[in-house]
Amino acid sequence: MNINVALDGPSGAGKSTIAKAVAKKLEYVYVDTGALYRTIAYYVVSNGIDPKDEESVTACLDKISVKLGYIGSAQHVMLNGEDVSDKIRTPEISMGASAVSAIPKVRDFLFGLQQDIAKHNNIIMDGRDIGTVVLPNAQVKIFLTATAEERANRRFKELQEKGDPSTYEQVLKDIKQRDYNDTHRDIAPLKKADDAVEVDSTKMSLDEVIDEIVRIIRDKTSGSNSGSGEKTSSRATRELMPVRPITKKKKLFFLKLFFYNLLRYITIFVYHCYYNIKWEGKENVPKDGGNIFASNHRSYQDPVFTALGCPVPISYMAKEELFHKNVFFTGLIKLFGAFPVVRGKGDMQVIETSIEKLEMGRNLEIFPEGTRSKDGKVGKGKTGVALIAAVAQTKVIPVGINFEGEKLKFRSKVVVRYGKPIIPSEIGVTGTSAKDLKVIKNEIMKSITELVH
Repeated sequence: MNINVALDGPSGAGKSTIAKAVAKKLEYVYVDTGALYRTIAYYVVSNGIDPKDEESVTACLDKISVKLGYIGSAQHVMLNGEDVSDKIRTPEISMGASAVSAIPKVRDFLFGLQQDIAKHNNIIMDGRDIGTVVLPNAQVKIFLTATAEERANRRFKELQEKGDPSTYEQVLKDIKQRDYNDTHRDIAPLKKADDAVEVDSTKMSLDEVIDEIVRIIRDKTSGSNSGSGEKTSSRATRELMPVRPITKKKKLFFLKLFFYNLLRYITIFVYHCYYNIKWEGKENVPKDGGNIFASNHRSYQDPVFTALGCPVPISYMAKEELFHKNVFFTGLIKLFGAFPVVRGKGDMQVIETSIEKLEMGRNLEIFPEGTRSKDGKVGKGKTGVALIAAVAQTKVIPVGINFEGEKLKFRSKVVVRYGKPIIPSEIGVTGTSAKDLKVIKNEIMKSITELVH
C-alpha cells in the first residue's frame, strides 16, 4: 500500500521547501499542488483574464493542459507543453492562484491529476486542503504554520534574492490577504484536518522542521510498507514520466524525402572527396522515421556523419548558445532539424519537443555523453536518451564514430558504425523508473562502446 502524506498550511509557511526536503529524505514523490493552481493563474493572467472572473476562467479551462514531470528529484510544471516552473513564482501569480483555487471548476479540473499521482506513488503533497478534501484518507496529515510576520519575512528574502522589487510591507499585506481569502472561501477553505498534527515553525530552523516532520511520518507509518524497510515507490521504481508510445503513423511528405535524399547523396559524394569515409552496419538503419540514434561525440561533423547513412531526416539537440551566434547560422541549423537544449538543466520542454519530432516521422539524434571526447574514448552516458526512448518506446540505434587524433583533417579516415537496434520492451523496459532508465542507458552505452574501436 502506498503512503500518502498530506501537508497543509497557510501561504508562506515553507510547505514546498520542506515537502521537497522530506520527500528526498524518505524517497517519496513530491507533489506541489500550489504549482498547479499557479499554472492556471499564470495562463489566465497572461491572457488578460481576471482570476476572479469565474465565468471567464472556467471558459478557458479546455484550452489548458497541465502536466507534472520529474527530472531527477526536481518537479517541473508544463503548461501546454511549456515549462513554466520558474514563471509562476511571483506575488501577482500567487494572488491569482488564491483566486482561481476558489473556483469549483478549476478544482475539479486538477482534482483527478492529484489523486492519480497519489494512487500510484508514495507521495508527500502540499497545499491548502489536501488533508480535508484531496486526500482525506492520507495516512499522515500535517498542518504546518507560522506567524504572518515570520512568513512574510521568509517570502520577502526569497523575492529579494530573485531581484523582485516588492517591499516587506507589500509582502506582509499579500500574506494576510491570502490568509483571509483561503480561510473564507466557500469551496474547500483552508483549515486544519481534525486528525492532523500541527507544526508551528515560527521559532524553528529549517532543518529542525524537516527532522520533526520526518519523525512524525515515520512514527505514523511504522507499521506500513515504508516502516518495515520496503520502499514501494523509491527512486528505483518511481515513474518519472508517463509512457506515451509513438504511433509511427505519420510519415514525411514524399517530395520532402526526395529532396532530402538527393541532398544526402550529393553530400556523401562531397564527403568522400574530402574524407576517407565509410559507413558500416547500414542494414541496422530503419527505413522509417521515429527512431533514436545514440552516438558517441567526436566532432561538430557528427550529426552529418550519422545522417548521411539514414534515408529519413534526423533532428538533433544543440546547445542553446549556438542559437545566438547569428541569424544565418541559427536559420541553417534549424533547417537541418536542430532545436535548443540548456545543458545542466532538467528541461521538460526538450523532452516534449523530442517526442514531437519522433511522432512527426523524423528521427532523433542524441549524444548521451553530452560533450565531445578529445581522445575518442566513450565517457559516462546521461539519462536523457534513456528517458526519451522509454517514454516513446521506440528503437534506439547505437552509433560509433571513429577517427584518429583530436581533430578531423583532410583525408582523415572516418568509420561510422551503426549497431543493432535496441528496443526498450525487448530488454524489459516498459516504464520510466530510475531502474528502467539505468537498464536502457547501460545497454546503449555498452553498444556504443563496442562500436568505437
